[in-house]
Amino acid sequence: MKNIYKSSLSVLIAGALILSCDGIEDSLVNDRLEENPVATVEANAGSADFSNYVAIGNSLTAGFMDAALYSSGQANSLGALLASQFAYTVDGDYTFVQPDINSVNGYNTSLNTGTGTVFGRFKLDTNIPGPSPTINGEAIGAYTGPSVNNFGVPGIVVGQLLIPATGGPASPANPAYSPFYERFASAPGTSTIIGDVIAADPTFFSLWIGSNDVLGYAVGGAANEAILTSTVDFETQYNAVISSLMNNTTADGVVANIPFFLGLAYFQAVPYNAIPMDAATAGAVNAGYADYNNGLTAAVGGMLITQEEADRRTINFEASAGNAFVMEDESLTDLSGLGLPNLRQSEPTDLVVLGAASVLGQDLGSGAVGVQAAAGDNLVLTPEEQFVIEASRQTFNGIIGSIVAANSDRIAYYDAGATTSVFYDLFGLSDGVPGITVDGVDLTPDFAPTGVLSTDGVHPNARGYGILANEFLSEIEFKFGAIFPGVNVLDLPSVTVCGVGDCASEQ
Repeated sequence: MKNIYKSSLSVLIAGALILSCDGIEDSLVNDRLEENPVATVEANAGSADFSNYVAIGNSLTAGFMDAALYSSGQANSLGALLASQFAYTVDGDYTFVQPDINSVNGYNTSLNTGTGTVFGRFKLDTNIPGPSPTINGEAIGAYTGPSVNNFGVPGIVVGQLLIPATGGPASPANPAYSPFYERFASAPGTSTIIGDVIAADPTFFSLWIGSNDVLGYAVGGAANEAILTSTVDFETQYNAVISSLMNNTTADGVVANIPFFLGLAYFQAVPYNAIPMDAATAGAVNAGYADYNNGLTAAVGGMLITQEEADRRTINFEASAGNAFVMEDESLTDLSGLGLPNLRQSEPTDLVVLGAASVLGQDLGSGAVGVQAAAGDNLVLTPEEQFVIEASRQTFNGIIGSIVAANSDRIAYYDAGATTSVFYDLFGLSDGVPGITVDGVDLTPDFAPTGVLSTDGVHPNARGYGILANEFLSEIEFKFGAIFPGVNVLDLPSVTVCGVGDCASEQ
């Protein structure tokens, strides 16, 4: 398969948009139900009981995509797709209740304008090309329906399953608060997610939690160490979650660990050499860094740094469509005694977060970001930071694996980090070529019409969730001897394109 990681965010998306967008919405759930009558299928619960299934987790369970929780995203959540298969094994009516958000576009959790405008989910604007928020979003409202089966709460870490503070109060003094849990909590500020799960008396559960304990740190450019969960806390909290389920219910379940996520478009779409520059501008910018570069030479002479480090830190722009940008790097030798900041230009081994696309080259008050003004630590993952992230992920996965192994009589295990998982092929870890093939169709790890990611660059789109559901189902079949027809991935929608006047980019 062709490698989709191009030299810029625009090229990444534009290349995929050569395909016609006319059919993007043709595979909506209602359409496929009307056009594909339900046929007799082979299904069997095996030794499990799926009659009262509950889904536990974070945004990946809730159906969050395109930076929002919205109605059609929920309809294609991991929990809902698993339930659609479990239903085949249950005689009579089957119910899987989700805390419906009742919003077409939802509330974009990555945007906070302060202007009174409530932005909704991202859609793909083919004219940029790139993601653009919808202008008719809605604030997060209360849920007033029946008791739920989907306990997925966007944004939470493992510990938030266990504490009442997740449901309130809504206060700056309560960083654990989640409006997504408060809206359906049995007793906001008193109940806990895991307590509500147990009260539901499940016969089967899915649990996918833990990614945010390290992903939250990564998406912020590893700039805030306080939000990286410690190993001790992770083990204690994860043990408490599994123990609660094992000791207070008779349910069997399926548990998943944390996939390799640095291959996500969020970390891959923006290139390290994203700054175009003509010769005149390059000359002027280089003149501005003359004192800094001369200071590096002096530092070498004073034996404060090596010539190799000085060469790495020297700032030099050229007449080119793709210059590396100036960035902070705290791992460099501290030369503040000479009045020199820890600056260098970005390198191929750095990972640039998706949000950098909107600020690199923009003058935010101190000169163009990445040119006269250094890009902040929150915009880049250095190799050293990537190492910490990967080490934490693998450590957490080791903890999850050990806890699951101790309860393997009741739990199936989807190892998302294994060489056999879909993530291994999707991110090109198997052969260096990102992408997978489903029923003869090549799908890519991005948010193009052929992609399996939503436009926030982190969460799957409906097809992505369908692929994950089938991965979970395979492990459940193996563990419990069950049989399911499987989710038809290609019948699920991929990306939604901005309509006329629908997105902020068109205003």
